[in-house]
Amino acid sequence: MRFGIAILPEMPWAEAAPLWRRAEELGFDHAWTYDHLVWAGLPDSPWFGTTPTLTAAALITSRIGLGTFVTSPNFRHPVTFMRDVLSLDDVSGGRFVCGVGSGGDLDARLLGGPDLTMRERMDRFVEWVDLFDRMRREDHVFAGGDYFSAVDARTLPGPVGERVPLVVAANGPRGLRLAASKGEGWMTYGRKGDTEDEWWASLRDLGQRMDAALAAAGRDPAGFGRYLNLDIASYALGSVDRFEDHVGRAAELGFTDLVAHWPRPSEPYAGDEGVLERVASEVLPRWR
Repeated sequence: MRFGIAILPEMPWAEAAPLWRRAEELGFDHAWTYDHLVWAGLPDSPWFGTTPTLTAAALITSRIGLGTFVTSPNFRHPVTFMRDVLSLDDVSGGRFVCGVGSGGDLDARLLGGPDLTMRERMDRFVEWVDLFDRMRREDHVFAGGDYFSAVDARTLPGPVGERVPLVVAANGPRGLRLAASKGEGWMTYGRKGDTEDEWWASLRDLGQRMDAALAAAGRDPAGFGRYLNLDIASYALGSVDRFEDHVGRAAELGFTDLVAHWPRPSEPYAGDEGVLERVASEVLPRWR
Protein backbone atom coordinates (compact mmCIF):
# COMPACT_ATOMS: atom_id res chain seq x y z
CA MET A 1 0.00 0.00 0.00
CA ARG A 2 1.18 3.52 -0.86
CA PHE A 3 -0.02 6.67 0.89
CA GLY A 4 -0.56 10.20 -0.33
CA ILE A 5 -1.48 13.54 1.18
CA ALA A 6 -3.34 16.39 -0.53
CA ILE A 7 -2.36 19.95 0.36
CA LEU A 8 -4.80 22.61 -0.83
CA PRO A 9 -3.11 25.55 -2.65
CA GLU A 10 -4.63 28.13 -0.33
CA MET A 11 -1.59 29.40 1.60
CA PRO A 12 1.27 31.72 0.67
CA TRP A 13 4.36 29.69 -0.13
CA ALA A 14 6.11 30.76 3.07
CA GLU A 15 3.35 28.89 4.97
CA ALA A 16 2.86 26.06 2.49
CA ALA A 17 6.51 25.08 2.00
CA PRO A 18 6.92 23.52 5.47
CA LEU A 19 3.90 21.27 4.80
CA TRP A 20 5.36 19.91 1.57
CA ARG A 21 8.71 19.29 3.24
CA ARG A 22 6.99 17.63 6.17
CA ALA A 23 4.96 15.37 3.87
CA GLU A 24 8.21 13.93 2.58
CA GLU A 25 9.77 13.72 6.04
CA LEU A 26 6.73 11.85 7.37
CA GLY A 27 7.23 9.17 4.72
CA PHE A 28 4.28 9.76 2.41
CA ASP A 29 4.76 8.27 -1.03
CA HIS A 30 3.09 11.09 -2.94
CA ALA A 31 1.67 14.57 -2.32
CA TRP A 32 -1.02 16.30 -4.37
CA THR A 33 -2.73 19.61 -4.88
CA TYR A 34 -5.98 20.63 -6.54
CA ASP A 35 -6.01 22.04 -10.07
CA HIS A 36 -8.81 24.62 -10.13
CA LEU A 37 -9.24 28.32 -10.76
CA VAL A 38 -11.47 28.33 -7.71
CA TRP A 39 -12.76 25.42 -5.64
CA ALA A 40 -16.44 25.27 -4.73
CA GLY A 41 -15.55 23.85 -1.31
CA LEU A 42 -13.71 27.08 -0.40
CA PRO A 43 -15.05 29.68 -2.84
CA ASP A 44 -13.87 32.66 -0.75
CA SER A 45 -10.45 31.28 0.12
CA PRO A 46 -7.18 32.58 -1.31
CA TRP A 47 -6.06 30.24 -4.08
CA PHE A 48 -2.70 29.81 -5.78
CA GLY A 49 -1.67 28.33 -9.14
CA THR A 50 -1.18 24.60 -9.36
CA THR A 51 1.86 24.23 -11.58
CA PRO A 52 3.93 26.92 -9.80
CA THR A 53 3.02 25.29 -6.47
CA LEU A 54 4.15 21.86 -7.64
CA THR A 55 7.31 23.30 -9.17
CA ALA A 56 8.19 24.95 -5.87
CA ALA A 57 7.39 21.70 -4.04
CA ALA A 58 9.69 19.80 -6.40
CA LEU A 59 12.57 22.14 -5.57
CA ILE A 60 12.32 21.59 -1.81
CA THR A 61 11.80 17.80 -1.90
CA SER A 62 13.83 14.95 -3.34
CA ARG A 63 11.85 11.69 -3.10
CA ILE A 64 8.11 12.15 -2.83
CA GLY A 65 5.85 11.89 -5.89
CA LEU A 66 3.98 15.09 -6.82
CA GLY A 67 0.63 15.21 -8.59
CA THR A 68 -2.49 17.07 -9.69
CA PHE A 69 -5.67 16.09 -7.86
CA VAL A 70 -7.02 16.51 -10.59
CA THR A 71 -6.49 18.43 -13.84
CA SER A 72 -9.54 18.83 -16.09
CA PRO A 73 -10.37 20.17 -19.57
CA ASN A 74 -12.20 23.15 -18.05
CA PHE A 75 -9.26 25.47 -18.55
CA ARG A 76 -6.41 23.19 -19.68
CA HIS A 77 -5.59 22.49 -23.32
CA PRO A 78 -3.58 19.27 -23.79
CA VAL A 79 -0.91 21.00 -25.89
CA THR A 80 -0.22 23.91 -23.55
CA PHE A 81 -0.59 21.73 -20.45
CA MET A 82 1.97 19.27 -21.80
CA ARG A 83 4.60 22.02 -21.66
CA ASP A 84 3.84 22.49 -17.95
CA VAL A 85 3.89 18.72 -17.45
CA LEU A 86 7.27 18.31 -19.13
CA SER A 87 8.68 21.13 -17.00
CA LEU A 88 7.30 19.60 -13.79
CA ASP A 89 8.64 16.22 -14.81
CA ASP A 90 12.07 17.71 -15.48
CA VAL A 91 12.31 19.84 -12.33
CA SER A 92 11.12 16.97 -10.12
CA GLY A 93 13.44 14.43 -11.72
CA GLY A 94 10.58 12.29 -13.00
CA ARG A 95 8.41 12.44 -9.86
CA PHE A 96 5.34 14.10 -11.37
CA VAL A 97 2.08 12.11 -11.62
CA CYS A 98 -0.69 13.57 -13.77
CA GLY A 99 -4.12 13.02 -12.25
CA VAL A 100 -6.93 14.00 -14.65
CA GLY A 101 -10.72 14.10 -14.49
CA SER A 102 -13.69 15.32 -16.49
CA GLY A 103 -14.25 18.32 -14.21
CA GLY A 104 -17.37 20.11 -13.04
CA ASP A 105 -18.68 23.33 -14.50
CA LEU A 106 -17.52 26.05 -12.05
CA ASP A 107 -14.09 26.69 -13.60
CA ALA A 108 -15.59 26.62 -17.10
CA ARG A 109 -18.23 29.22 -16.12
CA LEU A 110 -15.51 31.55 -14.83
CA LEU A 111 -14.07 31.64 -18.34
CA GLY A 112 -17.45 32.13 -19.97
CA GLY A 113 -17.49 28.64 -21.37
CA PRO A 114 -20.65 26.95 -22.63
CA ASP A 115 -22.88 25.00 -20.28
CA LEU A 116 -22.18 21.38 -21.17
CA THR A 117 -24.31 18.39 -20.32
CA MET A 118 -22.73 15.52 -18.42
CA ARG A 119 -22.46 13.59 -21.69
CA GLU A 120 -20.81 16.54 -23.44
CA ARG A 121 -18.33 16.94 -20.58
CA MET A 122 -17.42 13.28 -20.92
CA ASP A 123 -17.09 13.64 -24.71
CA ARG A 124 -14.73 16.54 -24.12
CA PHE A 125 -12.76 14.59 -21.50
CA VAL A 126 -12.31 11.55 -23.75
CA GLU A 127 -11.05 13.82 -26.51
CA TRP A 128 -8.72 15.61 -24.06
CA VAL A 129 -7.22 12.37 -22.75
CA ASP A 130 -6.81 10.94 -26.26
CA LEU A 131 -4.82 13.98 -27.38
CA PHE A 132 -2.83 14.25 -24.14
CA ASP A 133 -1.95 10.56 -24.33
CA ARG A 134 -0.73 10.97 -27.89
CA MET A 135 1.49 13.81 -26.74
CA ARG A 136 2.93 11.57 -24.03
CA ARG A 137 4.07 9.17 -26.76
CA GLU A 138 4.59 11.16 -29.98
CA ASP A 139 6.20 14.25 -31.46
CA HIS A 140 4.73 16.30 -34.35
CA VAL A 141 1.13 15.72 -33.23
CA PHE A 142 -1.80 16.71 -35.45
CA ALA A 143 -5.40 16.51 -34.23
CA GLY A 144 -8.72 18.08 -35.11
CA GLY A 145 -11.50 17.48 -32.61
CA ASP A 146 -14.76 19.04 -31.52
CA TYR A 147 -13.09 20.58 -28.47
CA PHE A 148 -9.29 20.44 -28.93
CA SER A 149 -6.99 20.65 -31.93
CA ALA A 150 -3.25 20.52 -32.55
CA VAL A 151 -1.19 21.45 -35.60
CA ASP A 152 2.29 19.91 -35.57
CA ALA A 153 2.48 20.12 -31.77
CA ARG A 154 5.96 19.38 -30.49
CA THR A 155 6.80 17.44 -27.34
CA LEU A 156 10.56 17.85 -27.11
CA PRO A 157 12.48 17.31 -24.86
CA GLY A 158 10.18 14.47 -23.76
CA PRO A 159 9.84 13.08 -20.25
CA VAL A 160 12.59 11.96 -17.90
CA GLY A 161 11.31 8.38 -18.05
CA GLU A 162 9.38 6.48 -20.68
CA ARG A 163 6.36 8.75 -20.17
CA VAL A 164 4.70 10.81 -17.46
CA PRO A 165 2.30 8.57 -15.49
CA LEU A 166 -1.38 9.26 -16.16
CA VAL A 167 -4.00 8.51 -13.49
CA VAL A 168 -7.59 8.88 -14.71
CA ALA A 169 -10.36 9.79 -12.25
CA ALA A 170 -13.56 7.96 -13.14
CA ASN A 171 -16.80 6.62 -11.70
CA GLY A 172 -18.91 6.01 -14.80
CA PRO A 173 -18.63 3.35 -17.53
CA ARG A 174 -16.93 5.54 -20.15
CA GLY A 175 -14.46 6.93 -17.64
CA LEU A 176 -13.56 3.47 -16.37
CA ARG A 177 -12.97 2.27 -19.92
CA LEU A 178 -10.83 5.35 -20.57
CA ALA A 179 -8.74 4.71 -17.46
CA ALA A 180 -8.28 1.07 -18.46
CA SER A 181 -7.20 1.90 -22.00
CA LYS A 182 -5.06 5.02 -21.48
CA GLY A 183 -3.95 5.28 -17.87
CA GLU A 184 -1.29 3.83 -15.66
CA GLY A 185 -3.82 4.09 -12.87
CA TRP A 186 -7.40 4.88 -11.87
CA MET A 187 -8.59 7.33 -9.23
CA THR A 188 -12.00 7.42 -7.56
CA TYR A 189 -13.92 9.05 -4.74
CA GLY A 190 -16.73 6.51 -4.93
CA ARG A 191 -20.40 7.37 -4.96
CA LYS A 192 -21.96 9.26 -2.10
CA GLY A 193 -24.62 7.40 -0.15
CA ASP A 194 -26.72 7.98 2.94
CA THR A 195 -24.27 6.01 5.08
CA GLU A 196 -20.56 5.26 5.12
CA ASP A 197 -21.31 1.58 4.47
CA GLU A 198 -23.11 2.57 1.27
CA TRP A 199 -20.00 4.48 0.21
CA TRP A 200 -17.81 1.43 0.78
CA ALA A 201 -20.32 -0.70 -1.13
CA SER A 202 -20.06 1.71 -4.07
CA LEU A 203 -16.28 1.31 -4.03
CA ARG A 204 -16.60 -2.46 -4.15
CA ASP A 205 -18.92 -2.17 -7.16
CA LEU A 206 -16.61 0.31 -8.91
CA GLY A 207 -13.63 -1.96 -8.30
CA GLN A 208 -15.41 -4.86 -9.95
CA ARG A 209 -16.32 -2.64 -12.89
CA MET A 210 -12.69 -1.56 -13.15
CA ASP A 211 -11.66 -5.23 -13.22
CA ALA A 212 -14.03 -5.80 -16.14
CA ALA A 213 -12.77 -2.71 -17.98
CA LEU A 214 -9.15 -3.84 -17.65
CA ALA A 215 -10.04 -7.31 -18.89
CA ALA A 216 -11.89 -5.87 -21.87
CA ALA A 217 -8.88 -3.67 -22.68
CA GLY A 218 -6.53 -6.64 -22.44
CA ARG A 219 -4.62 -4.96 -19.62
CA ASP A 220 -2.74 -6.84 -16.93
CA PRO A 221 -4.11 -5.57 -13.57
CA ALA A 222 -0.71 -6.14 -11.97
CA GLY A 223 1.05 -2.81 -11.75
CA PHE A 224 -2.11 -0.83 -12.53
CA GLY A 225 -2.58 1.74 -9.75
CA ARG A 226 -5.90 2.11 -7.94
CA TYR A 227 -6.07 5.45 -6.11
CA LEU A 228 -8.76 6.28 -3.55
CA ASN A 229 -9.70 9.67 -2.12
CA LEU A 230 -10.29 8.58 1.48
CA ASP A 231 -12.11 11.71 2.66
CA ILE A 232 -15.54 11.48 1.06
CA ALA A 233 -17.82 9.67 3.52
CA SER A 234 -15.84 11.00 6.51
CA TYR A 235 -12.49 12.65 7.13
CA ALA A 236 -10.02 9.76 7.41
CA LEU A 237 -7.55 11.72 9.55
CA GLY A 238 -10.25 12.54 12.08
CA SER A 239 -8.63 9.92 14.32
CA VAL A 240 -5.90 7.30 14.15
CA ASP A 241 -8.45 4.49 14.54
CA ARG A 242 -10.62 5.82 11.74
CA PHE A 243 -7.66 6.09 9.40
CA GLU A 244 -6.55 2.54 10.15
CA ASP A 245 -10.10 1.27 9.61
CA HIS A 246 -10.24 3.07 6.24
CA VAL A 247 -6.89 1.58 5.22
CA GLY A 248 -8.00 -1.94 6.12
CA ARG A 249 -11.26 -1.67 4.21
CA ALA A 250 -9.55 -0.12 1.18
CA ALA A 251 -6.92 -2.87 1.17
CA GLU A 252 -9.64 -5.53 1.10
CA LEU A 253 -11.04 -3.85 -2.03
CA GLY A 254 -7.70 -3.93 -3.82
CA PHE A 255 -6.74 -0.27 -3.70
CA THR A 256 -3.01 0.34 -4.05
CA ASP A 257 -2.80 4.05 -3.20
CA LEU A 258 -4.75 6.07 -0.63
CA VAL A 259 -4.93 9.86 -0.46
CA ALA A 260 -6.07 11.90 2.54
CA HIS A 261 -6.02 15.66 3.07
CA TRP A 262 -3.67 17.63 5.27
CA PRO A 263 -5.59 18.70 8.40
CA ARG A 264 -7.00 22.23 8.31
CA PRO A 265 -8.05 24.41 11.27
CA SER A 266 -11.65 24.52 9.99
CA GLU A 267 -13.92 22.59 7.64
CA PRO A 268 -13.44 21.07 5.19
CA TYR A 269 -10.89 18.56 6.47
CA ALA A 270 -10.77 20.03 9.96
CA GLY A 271 -8.35 18.02 12.04
CA ASP A 272 -5.33 17.80 14.29
CA GLU A 273 -1.81 17.56 12.89
CA GLY A 274 -0.99 15.37 15.87
CA VAL A 275 -3.23 12.69 14.35
CA LEU A 276 -1.34 13.02 11.07
CA GLU A 277 1.97 12.57 12.89
CA ARG A 278 0.74 9.44 14.68
CA VAL A 279 -0.71 7.97 11.50
CA ALA A 280 2.62 8.49 9.74
CA SER A 281 4.65 6.89 12.54
CA GLU A 282 2.26 4.12 13.63
CA VAL A 283 -0.12 3.19 10.81
CA LEU A 284 1.74 3.69 7.54
CA PRO A 285 4.63 1.34 8.41
CA ARG A 286 2.21 -1.49 9.25
CA TRP A 287 0.55 -1.39 5.85
CA ARG A 288 3.57 -1.14 3.59
